[in-house]
Formats: sequence, structure tokens, C-alpha cells
Amino acid sequence: MPYIGTSPSNGVRQTYDYTATAGQTSFSGSDNNSQTLRYTDSAYIDVYQNGILLVPSDYTATTGTTVVLDTGATVSDTLQIVVYDVFAVADTVSAKDGGTFTGAVTFSGGVVGAGFPSGTSMLFQQSAAPTGWTKQTTHNDKSLRLVTGSVGTGGSVAFSTAMATPTSNLAVAAGNLAVSMSGNISNTTLSVNQIPSHRHSISGRKYGDNSTVPGSGGLNQEAYTAQTGYEGGGGSHNHGHNLSGSMSGAPALSGSVAINVQYVDFIIANKD
Repeated sequence: MPYIGTSPSNGVRQTYDYTATAGQTSFSGSDNNSQTLRYTDSAYIDVYQNGILLVPSDYTATTGTTVVLDTGATVSDTLQIVVYDVFAVADTVSAKDGGTFTGAVTFSGGVVGAGFPSGTSMLFQQSAAPTGWTKQTTHNDKSLRLVTGSVGTGGSVAFSTAMATPTSNLAVAAGNLAVSMSGNISNTTLSVNQIPSHRHSISGRKYGDNSTVPGSGGLNQEAYTAQTGYEGGGGSHNHGHNLSGSMSGAPALSGSVAINVQYVDFIIANKD
């Protein structure tokens, strides 16, 4: 389809050159440059005989591989057939400038020369390695640890064993725990308020003048008992101490505890 100006499509132009024999009308197959004639639509070919453009009524082009002249050519005539193919390049991403794919892209044969370098290790949440990767089987039933230095492996208990259903056989016994303590408690002087409330009894004799009593000798002795007032308040008090000691041994622990944590399985695969 012809356009004025620049076509919105891309065109392919192919030229075929033939040298005619006496009376030759049909031209096909390999030309002077070993190119095999082919075209898609006769509306998109130009035929030149000795440099003169022929009109479509001067030839027939219907097979896609042959051009037949209405009048036979003269020996050594040149016949040039120019074939045009027009195609539109739509919805593409430039190989040179790049672009964006808004839909899913599937590569049945993988991607060569791009992506991850060969030998790169990656985690995949699937049972089989994707195309272009090889599943590694060195590590199985293990946990992951993040480090800031060199990577390595360690531990001795499988992940499923360490994180099994919780057990209830954990027990703590006294073991050989021992306590030793020594020191003294200092003397404490109690104040009156700290002594329990109490009183004291007093016994004695009192003498009086009995001179008026005949035969008494003038003195009278009489026994008596008296008590003091209450003292003390029963207040509290503290005793200073200087004690020190040590503890040795440890309680005995038996049984085990496990955590039945949820998990998601991944595989490690290396880029081929």
C-alpha cells in the first residue's frame, strides 16, 4: 500500500536480475546473483526490461515464484524484478532501547546472556527447579540463618526434630545444690520503750513509836510489801548482723521441650 511521506510500516525491498535468452518469456528460480525469485503479492512488484518499467498488463505474476512476459524478450535483454514486502511492527519492545512488558512473558527456552550469573544460588518455593536452574540436595531439613560475614553451616539436630510437637517430660530435681553460711549477730542494748511493760515488788519492815504501849520497849516493827509503777512499752528493735555464705551445685534438669512451629518449605537451586 503506497504512502505519501514516511510509511507507518517497515518495508523490505529485494531485487532479482535475469539475462534473457532469445524469445524467453518466463523468469523464475535462481537469478544472476543466485537469489531465488519469490514474492507475496503481484501488486508489490516492479518489472524492468532493459531499464524500462513495464506496466502490469505487460506481464503476469500470480504464482509467487514466476513472472511471465506477454512478449518474448530478445537475447541478452536484462530483466529486473523488484519485490516489496510491507509489514507492520506493532506492540513491540525495542531490543536497543528497551521498554516495559505489561503482561506476563514466557520464555520456553530460558534467557541466554542475561539475568543471574552461572552458579548463583537462589531459594524457590516449589518442588522442582525452574528452567535454567539445577536443584541442590546437599542441605535438607535445615533452618536458615542470616549473617553479616562469611556463610557456613552448623548445628547437629534436624529442623523437624528440634521443632517437633511439644513434650511434657521436663522435670527439675534438687540435684547437688548446697548452701553454706557463717557469721554473727551483734549485741543490742534495749531502751526503756523497747522493754515489755512491767513493775517490781519491794518487801521490808517499818518501825514506829510504840512507847505508850506498856512492855513494848517503845518500838513497833511491822512487815510490809510495796510495788513500783509500770515501766516499758514493748516497742520493736533490730539486731545487727554480719553474715556471709556461698551456694554450690546446680539443680538437676531432665526431659526436653520442643516447639511445633509452622513452616514453609523452600529448595535451593543454582543457575546453570
